[in-house]
Amino acid sequence: MLMGVGGTSSSQALFTSLYKNKEMGARIASGSIDLSPYGVTRRVLGAIRKLKTQSESSLLATLRSAIGEKILEVDGTVTSQPVLQHVGISTWPGRLILTDHALYFEALRVVSYDKAKRYDLSEDLKQVVKPELTGPWGTRLFDKAVLYKSVSLSEPVVMEFPELKGHTRRDYWLAIIREILYVHRFINKFQITGVEHDEALLKATLGIVRVQALKEISSATPICYESLLMFNLCDQLPGGDLVLEALAKMSSSRALDRTNSNPGGGIHSVSALSMASNLGFMFGTTSNVNEAGLCVGEITVGERTPLERAVKESITNHKKVVLAQATVDGVKVDGIDTNLAVMKELLSPVTEVGKWLLSLAYWEDSLKSSVFCLGLSYIIFSQGSVDELKVIAPPALTTVEQLLAVQNAISQAEELIQDGNIVLLKSRALLLSIFPQASAKFAVALLVGALMLAFLPSKYIVLLIFLETFTQYSPLRKASTERWTRRLREWWFSIPAAPVFLERAKEDKKRK
Repeated sequence: MLMGVGGTSSSQALFTSLYKNKEMGARIASGSIDLSPYGVTRRVLGAIRKLKTQSESSLLATLRSAIGEKILEVDGTVTSQPVLQHVGISTWPGRLILTDHALYFEALRVVSYDKAKRYDLSEDLKQVVKPELTGPWGTRLFDKAVLYKSVSLSEPVVMEFPELKGHTRRDYWLAIIREILYVHRFINKFQITGVEHDEALLKATLGIVRVQALKEISSATPICYESLLMFNLCDQLPGGDLVLEALAKMSSSRALDRTNSNPGGGIHSVSALSMASNLGFMFGTTSNVNEAGLCVGEITVGERTPLERAVKESITNHKKVVLAQATVDGVKVDGIDTNLAVMKELLSPVTEVGKWLLSLAYWEDSLKSSVFCLGLSYIIFSQGSVDELKVIAPPALTTVEQLLAVQNAISQAEELIQDGNIVLLKSRALLLSIFPQASAKFAVALLVGALMLAFLPSKYIVLLIFLETFTQYSPLRKASTERWTRRLREWWFSIPAAPVFLERAKEDKKRK
């Protein structure tokens, strides 16, 4: 999929995606799915025609005309499959519309729709789009919703996609909303303008078209939508930001080559904009695209281009993360009692420290207890007075709300215990050098920290920590901070968890 940024056809990507699915492969072999070149192309062209028809319709015409937004998907028009919008404790059924710049929701009235509410995806508003649980009275029971949050909203908005079984409908919408959000983040981060801006936006649009065609072909089979959407995939893959950086540099070089080269010379390739124009679909605000095509850009003989190197490295690192994640999934257990048992065993060194403190409290060794008592007394005496702590009490809850709050608290506690166990197991794997490469990096980091503590005065260490914390999101350091944060997260995900063996207690007596 990543290698297809230079012009891989939608039909080829569909063939690859379908044959990788075992269940889909069986259906292809049985002949129940038409995967002939004609059948695949017909569905791709059908999705493009649908996109063109929606964009040329009068739907949201006044709101879209300012920047020429194209409608990519509409849902909630069928009464049997509504879209529910949750804001606070209020819920409205209605119609959800995704364009290449924003998300619109029109609440359903008696015979018409209310004025559309716009949720922007193109500007940098610190948007968060993630899956969400919904249910009656604020419970978290049904995993069928998408949460949208930004600094322009006073409270998050939740879009629910009800269906009898599974959450395929929600997964599809989550993927395509994120694709539009991520492509605009890519455009804003690298300040892409002109033809390259429209080209990047159209690549995301054609990716959604490809997903729509595949969704129509394999409606009964689950699909991993993120793997078919380029900007979604770059957000998830290790080193995906480096792939986007190489892609942005290639776009810049193409713009420079197109400016400096004559129309008849050089090597050119058919661009996404030219493909859309040949299909009768005008996209973006740029209309003076060179009919000869876009310049291919950087070409290397005998070695890979920077984009190919970034993709290859990302795929290699992704395999390591998949293996590490398999170990993490293997040690996850269900039930709060079992998770507590695992955590108790992992925290056995802390338990030993507690026993040592108890031995000091019981004065089993008078000398050690005396030193500990005098030292702690001095620390307590040197501290100033503590002001009264004021806490604002939450509003009173009904009995049903209290029961639901307890249920949610137990579920959240189990998730926290699971996450804590994963952290402890990965830390154990680092200490035991189960993954030597990660352990070596961890050992180097500890060595550097130890040398700093040994040779630097404490005031300089405090100053470095303060400057590092306070300036990491300053304009000069924001890009490097995000890059290093992503590298650290990818390194953590690549660490396998230490194995765990659960031994069930044997019952002395058989149950009758």
